[in-house]
Amino acid sequence: MTWKQHLPRKRWLVVLVTVVVTVVGLALARNFVGVEKGIQRQIPHLYAVHDPAFARAMGLALGPSIVGGNQVVALFNGDEIFPAMLQAIRGARTTITMETYIYWAGEIGEQFAVALSERARAGVKVHLLVDWAGSNQMDANAVTMMERAGVAFRKFRPLRWYDLGRVNKRTHRKLLVVDGRVGFTGGVGIAELWTGHAQDSTHWRDTHFRVEGPVVAQMQAAFMDNWIETTGEVLHGGDYFPPLEPAGTEAAQLFYSSPTGGSASMELMYLLAITAAERSIDLSSSYFVPDALTRDALTIALKRGVTVRIITPGKFMDRKIVRGASRSRWGAILAAGAEMYEYDATMYHCKVFIVDGLLVSVGSTNWDPRSFGLNDEANLNVYDTAFARRQEEVFRQDLAKSRRVTLAQWQARPWREKLMERLASFLGPML
Repeated sequence: MTWKQHLPRKRWLVVLVTVVVTVVGLALARNFVGVEKGIQRQIPHLYAVHDPAFARAMGLALGPSIVGGNQVVALFNGDEIFPAMLQAIRGARTTITMETYIYWAGEIGEQFAVALSERARAGVKVHLLVDWAGSNQMDANAVTMMERAGVAFRKFRPLRWYDLGRVNKRTHRKLLVVDGRVGFTGGVGIAELWTGHAQDSTHWRDTHFRVEGPVVAQMQAAFMDNWIETTGEVLHGGDYFPPLEPAGTEAAQLFYSSPTGGSASMELMYLLAITAAERSIDLSSSYFVPDALTRDALTIALKRGVTVRIITPGKFMDRKIVRGASRSRWGAILAAGAEMYEYDATMYHCKVFIVDGLLVSVGSTNWDPRSFGLNDEANLNVYDTAFARRQEEVFRQDLAKSRRVTLAQWQARPWREKLMERLASFLGPML
């Protein structure tokens, strides 16, 4: 057979390879974009955060209802967070629902596995949903132990060759609900990095919140959203959604989003709060890669006289490329008067947003394209002046451990640093 007779077969091979590459390329392209059209224009300033119109917009136009009668307690770093979560689990009587992005092998992961297993053996209905990518370092023996004890264990969106377009769309939510009455949410994952009290570079600084009251039902609903997607099983009834009496005085809502059901809603919530601000914005952000709309909204707020202070990770940042992408985008807001700080004691993983001494938003959401368009996220919004004052004091304590970056310092960065940060910024939509 001559080379000419081989030619048709080679052409078919080329066509086949081209088709495969095209399909994979399209899947990967889908992987880094949301499925919905994003917000295109700035939101006009119509009212203040303290105006009832703001509460109506947040609780009716955008998210679930704002409900009163809640008690929210802030917990700081692993030494406070993990014991409180484990105590709640060990005291469970009917149900435990838990969703997390990171669950890694280690002592703290073992403690959670043992506690969840013990409750399952005692007859408590235990459901654990972990992200497929975030749990890639999970101890297989711990999984086996939990499953044998009766824990309903599932992984969210595992890798499928026929559905590569969703592989980068992860659940980043961090939710724990016990007996339908006590909830936890915030920034921590289940890993050794979060243990301790942020005492050195190997123990991260983070904040988590313990919640009681009517808003816990909304936290449970957020868990159910992804449990149904993963398993097709609808969990309902009084064991999961009991009647909830007032437990405190704070108004709150649990705001959640996903690429398949309101991916733009979380960014819209933040933008609306920025637009309504009249006095102050304090932001603790572990991954701060603001898009043009966010930068413009902050700049307009600064020109309106709002004080904007932002703390991001410093030299102990776990993802250097994200730090570079972040720093490359500070120019406009620094020029407008924003105060930018880098936390120097350890990795700063907090995600807390405080506006005008009233609104405090905390949860899993980062200020970056991934959280706004790719991940499933959940944030607890608390509307209470006394609670906000306490969080402002915590913010000031973090400022004391941070280094301010002025506009002059930012402009004086070495050209190589600027170049690398600029290159990292091009990857912003994928980070």
